[in-house]
Amino acid sequence: MSAAIQERMPALYLSHGAPPLADDPVWPGELAAWSAGLPRPRAILMVSAHWEEAPLAIGATETVPLVYDFWGFPEHYYRVTYEAPGAPELAESVRKLLRAPGVPVQDVPDRGLDHGAYVPLVEMYPEADIPVLQVSMPTLDPVRLMEIGRRLAPLRDEGVLIVGSGFFTHNLAALRQGGIPAWSAEFDDWGRRALEARDVDALLDFTRKSPAGQLAHPRTEHFAPLFVTMGAADAAGELDAHKSVIDGFWMGLAKRSVQFG
Repeated sequence: MSAAIQERMPALYLSHGAPPLADDPVWPGELAAWSAGLPRPRAILMVSAHWEEAPLAIGATETVPLVYDFWGFPEHYYRVTYEAPGAPELAESVRKLLRAPGVPVQDVPDRGLDHGAYVPLVEMYPEADIPVLQVSMPTLDPVRLMEIGRRLAPLRDEGVLIVGSGFFTHNLAALRQGGIPAWSAEFDDWGRRALEARDVDALLDFTRKSPAGQLAHPRTEHFAPLFVTMGAADAAGELDAHKSVIDGFWMGLAKRSVQFG
Protein backbone atom coordinates (compact mmCIF):
# COMPACT_ATOMS: atom_id res chain seq x y z
CA MET A 1 0.00 0.00 0.00
CA SER A 2 1.04 3.62 -0.46
CA ALA A 3 2.17 6.02 2.23
CA ALA A 4 -0.04 6.81 5.20
CA ILE A 5 -2.74 9.41 4.85
CA GLN A 6 -3.65 12.03 7.43
CA GLU A 7 -7.10 10.72 8.27
CA ARG A 8 -7.38 7.22 9.70
CA MET A 9 -10.24 5.20 8.26
CA PRO A 10 -12.85 3.92 10.71
CA ALA A 11 -13.52 0.22 11.18
CA LEU A 12 -17.07 -1.06 10.62
CA TYR A 13 -19.22 -3.98 11.64
CA LEU A 14 -22.39 -4.11 9.60
CA SER A 15 -25.41 -6.35 9.42
CA HIS A 16 -25.53 -7.14 5.75
CA GLY A 17 -28.95 -8.58 4.99
CA ALA A 18 -29.98 -11.16 2.43
CA PRO A 19 -30.29 -10.26 -1.27
CA PRO A 20 -33.83 -8.79 -0.75
CA LEU A 21 -32.17 -6.02 1.30
CA ALA A 22 -32.13 -4.10 -1.99
CA ASP A 23 -35.94 -3.96 -1.89
CA ASP A 24 -36.25 -2.77 1.71
CA PRO A 25 -37.78 0.75 1.92
CA VAL A 26 -35.36 1.97 4.63
CA TRP A 27 -32.19 -0.05 5.00
CA PRO A 28 -30.45 0.71 1.63
CA GLY A 29 -30.79 4.43 2.37
CA GLU A 30 -29.27 3.92 5.82
CA LEU A 31 -26.26 2.17 4.32
CA ALA A 32 -25.88 4.83 1.62
CA ALA A 33 -26.03 7.64 4.17
CA TRP A 34 -23.43 5.86 6.31
CA SER A 35 -20.91 5.57 3.48
CA ALA A 36 -21.58 9.16 2.39
CA GLY A 37 -20.45 10.34 5.82
CA LEU A 38 -17.17 8.39 5.72
CA PRO A 39 -13.85 9.44 4.21
CA ARG A 40 -13.47 7.88 0.80
CA PRO A 41 -11.50 4.62 1.13
CA ARG A 42 -8.56 3.81 -1.08
CA ALA A 43 -9.58 0.16 -0.75
CA ILE A 44 -12.02 -1.98 1.22
CA LEU A 45 -11.11 -5.13 3.13
CA MET A 46 -14.14 -7.36 3.75
CA VAL A 47 -14.49 -10.14 6.30
CA SER A 48 -17.83 -11.87 5.79
CA ALA A 49 -19.77 -14.39 7.85
CA HIS A 50 -20.12 -16.42 4.66
CA TRP A 51 -16.50 -17.34 4.11
CA GLU A 52 -14.91 -19.61 6.68
CA GLU A 53 -11.68 -21.21 5.56
CA ALA A 54 -8.48 -22.13 7.32
CA PRO A 55 -5.73 -21.21 7.05
CA LEU A 56 -6.80 -17.64 6.38
CA ALA A 57 -7.46 -17.24 2.67
CA ILE A 58 -7.11 -14.19 0.45
CA GLY A 59 -9.73 -14.02 -2.27
CA ALA A 60 -9.53 -12.78 -5.83
CA THR A 61 -7.20 -9.86 -6.52
CA GLU A 62 -8.81 -9.10 -9.86
CA THR A 63 -12.45 -8.77 -10.85
CA VAL A 64 -14.09 -12.20 -10.99
CA PRO A 65 -17.76 -13.30 -10.85
CA LEU A 66 -19.65 -12.94 -7.59
CA VAL A 67 -20.46 -15.90 -5.37
CA TYR A 68 -24.26 -16.31 -5.22
CA ASP A 69 -24.20 -18.28 -1.99
CA PHE A 70 -27.95 -18.46 -1.41
CA TRP A 71 -30.83 -20.59 -2.62
CA GLY A 72 -34.50 -20.27 -3.40
CA PHE A 73 -34.64 -16.59 -4.32
CA PRO A 74 -36.14 -15.07 -7.47
CA GLU A 75 -33.91 -15.19 -10.52
CA HIS A 76 -33.13 -11.46 -10.62
CA TYR A 77 -31.09 -11.71 -7.41
CA TYR A 78 -28.69 -14.00 -9.26
CA ARG A 79 -28.15 -11.40 -11.97
CA VAL A 80 -26.77 -8.72 -9.67
CA THR A 81 -23.20 -7.74 -10.54
CA TYR A 82 -20.58 -5.75 -8.64
CA GLU A 83 -17.46 -5.37 -10.75
CA ALA A 84 -15.22 -3.58 -8.28
CA PRO A 85 -11.51 -3.44 -9.11
CA GLY A 86 -9.26 -5.99 -7.49
CA ALA A 87 -6.80 -4.98 -4.80
CA PRO A 88 -3.49 -6.81 -5.35
CA GLU A 89 -1.47 -4.25 -3.36
CA LEU A 90 -3.81 -4.65 -0.41
CA ALA A 91 -3.54 -8.42 -0.70
CA GLU A 92 0.24 -8.17 -0.44
CA SER A 93 -0.05 -5.95 2.62
CA VAL A 94 -2.43 -8.45 4.24
CA ARG A 95 0.03 -11.27 3.58
CA LYS A 96 2.85 -9.32 5.21
CA LEU A 97 0.78 -8.37 8.25
CA LEU A 98 -0.70 -11.81 8.92
CA ARG A 99 1.89 -14.33 7.78
CA ALA A 100 4.15 -15.54 10.58
CA PRO A 101 5.98 -18.74 11.56
CA GLY A 102 3.32 -21.39 11.92
CA VAL A 103 0.61 -19.01 10.65
CA PRO A 104 0.21 -19.62 6.91
CA VAL A 105 -1.86 -17.48 4.57
CA GLN A 106 -3.26 -19.02 1.41
CA ASP A 107 -4.51 -17.54 -1.86
CA VAL A 108 -7.78 -18.51 -3.53
CA PRO A 109 -7.55 -16.42 -6.70
CA ASP A 110 -10.90 -17.46 -8.18
CA ARG A 111 -12.95 -16.74 -5.04
CA GLY A 112 -15.26 -13.80 -5.73
CA LEU A 113 -17.20 -11.64 -3.29
CA ASP A 114 -20.04 -13.44 -1.52
CA HIS A 115 -23.36 -11.85 -0.59
CA GLY A 116 -22.05 -10.81 2.82
CA ALA A 117 -19.65 -8.57 0.93
CA TYR A 118 -21.39 -7.38 -2.21
CA VAL A 119 -24.96 -6.94 -0.93
CA PRO A 120 -24.03 -4.05 1.40
CA LEU A 121 -21.38 -2.68 -0.97
CA VAL A 122 -23.96 -2.31 -3.75
CA GLU A 123 -25.84 0.07 -1.46
CA MET A 124 -22.82 1.84 0.06
CA TYR A 125 -20.59 2.23 -3.00
CA PRO A 126 -22.87 1.59 -6.00
CA GLU A 127 -20.33 2.85 -8.56
CA ALA A 128 -18.12 -0.18 -7.75
CA ASP A 129 -15.07 2.00 -8.30
CA ILE A 130 -13.17 1.25 -5.06
CA PRO A 131 -10.85 -1.79 -4.98
CA VAL A 132 -12.24 -4.57 -2.77
CA LEU A 133 -10.51 -7.57 -1.23
CA GLN A 134 -12.22 -10.30 0.77
CA VAL A 135 -10.43 -12.57 3.21
CA SER A 136 -11.77 -15.60 5.01
CA MET A 137 -12.38 -16.16 8.71
CA PRO A 138 -9.99 -18.98 9.65
CA THR A 139 -11.72 -19.48 13.00
CA LEU A 140 -14.81 -18.46 14.96
CA ASP A 141 -12.82 -17.98 18.16
CA PRO A 142 -13.42 -14.34 19.21
CA VAL A 143 -9.99 -13.98 20.84
CA ARG A 144 -8.17 -15.13 17.71
CA LEU A 145 -10.34 -12.95 15.48
CA MET A 146 -9.57 -9.89 17.61
CA GLU A 147 -5.86 -10.63 17.19
CA ILE A 148 -6.30 -10.82 13.42
CA GLY A 149 -8.02 -7.44 13.56
CA ARG A 150 -5.18 -5.96 15.61
CA ARG A 151 -2.63 -7.15 13.07
CA LEU A 152 -4.66 -5.68 10.22
CA ALA A 153 -5.10 -2.34 12.01
CA PRO A 154 -2.17 -0.53 10.30
CA LEU A 155 -4.12 -0.70 7.05
CA ARG A 156 -6.54 1.88 8.44
CA ASP A 157 -3.77 4.48 8.27
CA GLU A 158 -3.27 3.63 4.60
CA GLY A 159 -6.82 4.46 3.58
CA VAL A 160 -8.27 0.95 3.92
CA LEU A 161 -11.80 0.56 5.24
CA ILE A 162 -11.94 -2.66 7.28
CA VAL A 163 -15.46 -4.10 7.31
CA GLY A 164 -16.72 -7.06 9.32
CA SER A 165 -20.00 -8.18 7.75
CA GLY A 166 -22.40 -10.36 9.71
CA PHE A 167 -25.76 -9.97 11.44
CA PHE A 168 -26.22 -8.78 15.02
CA THR A 169 -28.71 -11.58 15.62
CA HIS A 170 -29.07 -14.56 13.31
CA ASN A 171 -31.30 -17.57 13.84
CA LEU A 172 -33.46 -18.17 10.80
CA ALA A 173 -34.87 -21.43 12.17
CA ALA A 174 -36.34 -19.70 15.24
CA LEU A 175 -38.06 -16.87 13.36
CA ARG A 176 -41.83 -16.76 13.31
CA GLN A 177 -44.24 -14.82 11.11
CA GLY A 178 -44.52 -11.21 12.26
CA GLY A 179 -43.05 -9.39 15.21
CA ILE A 180 -39.62 -9.27 16.81
CA PRO A 181 -38.69 -12.41 18.77
CA ALA A 182 -37.86 -11.78 22.42
CA TRP A 183 -34.46 -13.45 22.01
CA SER A 184 -33.52 -11.07 19.20
CA ALA A 185 -34.60 -7.95 21.10
CA GLU A 186 -32.91 -9.09 24.32
CA PHE A 187 -29.60 -9.89 22.65
CA ASP A 188 -29.63 -6.65 20.69
CA ASP A 189 -30.17 -4.61 23.86
CA TRP A 190 -27.47 -6.54 25.70
CA GLY A 191 -25.02 -6.11 22.83
CA ARG A 192 -25.70 -2.38 22.62
CA ARG A 193 -25.05 -1.95 26.33
CA ALA A 194 -21.93 -4.13 26.27
CA LEU A 195 -20.48 -2.10 23.40
CA GLU A 196 -21.28 1.19 25.12
CA ALA A 197 -19.62 -0.08 28.32
CA ARG A 198 -16.62 -1.40 26.34
CA ASP A 199 -17.16 -4.70 28.14
CA VAL A 200 -14.80 -6.69 25.94
CA ASP A 201 -14.74 -9.69 28.26
CA ALA A 202 -18.51 -10.05 28.10
CA LEU A 203 -18.56 -9.68 24.33
CA LEU A 204 -15.83 -12.28 23.89
CA ASP A 205 -17.91 -14.72 25.95
CA PHE A 206 -21.23 -13.64 24.45
CA THR A 207 -22.75 -17.11 24.13
CA ARG A 208 -22.65 -17.54 27.92
CA LYS A 209 -22.84 -13.98 29.26
CA SER A 210 -25.66 -12.63 27.14
CA PRO A 211 -29.39 -13.27 27.49
CA ALA A 212 -30.65 -15.61 24.80
CA GLY A 213 -27.16 -15.88 23.34
CA GLN A 214 -27.67 -19.44 22.17
CA LEU A 215 -30.91 -18.50 20.45
CA ALA A 216 -29.59 -15.28 18.95
CA HIS A 217 -26.55 -17.12 17.55
CA PRO A 218 -26.96 -20.91 17.56
CA ARG A 219 -23.92 -20.81 15.29
CA THR A 220 -21.70 -17.80 15.82
CA GLU A 221 -20.41 -16.97 12.34
CA HIS A 222 -22.59 -13.87 11.97
CA PHE A 223 -21.38 -12.27 15.21
CA ALA A 224 -17.76 -13.32 14.68
CA PRO A 225 -16.80 -10.56 12.18
CA LEU A 226 -17.47 -8.01 14.94
CA PHE A 227 -14.29 -9.18 16.66
CA VAL A 228 -12.10 -8.49 13.64
CA THR A 229 -13.52 -4.96 13.64
CA MET A 230 -13.01 -4.62 17.39
CA GLY A 231 -9.41 -5.80 17.09
CA ALA A 232 -8.71 -3.20 14.41
CA ALA A 233 -10.18 -0.55 16.73
CA ASP A 234 -8.45 -1.81 19.86
CA ALA A 235 -5.01 -1.59 18.26
CA ALA A 236 -5.61 2.14 17.81
CA GLY A 237 -7.10 2.61 21.27
CA GLU A 238 -10.49 3.37 19.75
CA LEU A 239 -12.88 0.95 21.41
CA ASP A 240 -14.40 3.92 23.20
CA ALA A 241 -14.86 5.78 19.90
CA HIS A 242 -17.89 3.67 19.09
CA LYS A 243 -21.36 4.42 17.81
CA SER A 244 -24.29 2.42 16.52
CA VAL A 245 -25.01 3.88 13.10
CA ILE A 246 -27.92 1.60 12.19
CA ASP A 247 -30.30 -0.16 14.56
CA GLY A 248 -33.76 -1.66 14.46
CA PHE A 249 -34.87 -4.99 13.04
CA TRP A 250 -35.37 -6.67 9.68
CA MET A 251 -37.66 -9.69 9.54
CA GLY A 252 -37.13 -10.03 13.30
CA LEU A 253 -33.32 -9.94 13.15
CA ALA A 254 -31.33 -7.11 14.73
CA LYS A 255 -29.59 -5.10 12.04
CA ARG A 256 -27.39 -3.13 14.47
CA SER A 257 -24.29 -1.87 12.69
CA VAL A 258 -21.45 -0.09 14.44
CA GLN A 259 -18.52 2.16 13.65
CA PHE A 260 -15.26 2.55 15.55
CA GLY A 261 -13.21 5.63 14.93
